[in-house]
Amino acid sequence: MDAEHATGRGRHGDPQDTAGLAAALRLAVARITRRLRQAHAVGDVSLSGVSVLARLAGAGPDSPGTLAEAERVRPQAMAATLSGLEQRGLVRRAPDAADGRRAIVSITDEGRAVLAERRSESVDLLTRALDEFTPQEREALRAALPLLDRLAQRL
Repeated sequence: MDAEHATGRGRHGDPQDTAGLAAALRLAVARITRRLRQAHAVGDVSLSGVSVLARLAGAGPDSPGTLAEAERVRPQAMAATLSGLEQRGLVRRAPDAADGRRAIVSITDEGRAVLAERRSESVDLLTRALDEFTPQEREALRAALPLLDRLAQRL
């Protein structure tokens, strides 16, 4: 029995192994994201735009500043994202009833439709890919989902 197995720690207790896992995970997630992004039509809503639409659909109307904070982007980047979404009629701005100097952004019906279509395309693409995995492999991915969600919350 070697030292790693004798301690029960294995290589996972080694910081370099954790860094290797982090690098491999980053690469895999980047590849998945890139391929999903490439599957959508040119001129389609950006990933940041989809994220804002999803946030507005789920949490309701919000201010640009709060959206920027929640999405972890600079206010200028959020302004550009919202401007593009507003030009396409996917969101609308209205003055805040409590503070007229502030705007509140909400998703439109058109925005909800685009979000649903985008989700459907991505889910279809992922479903076709996952169909090529064994049931055991799909179950391993399913079991990892809570860990991936927890990781996303900690970033």
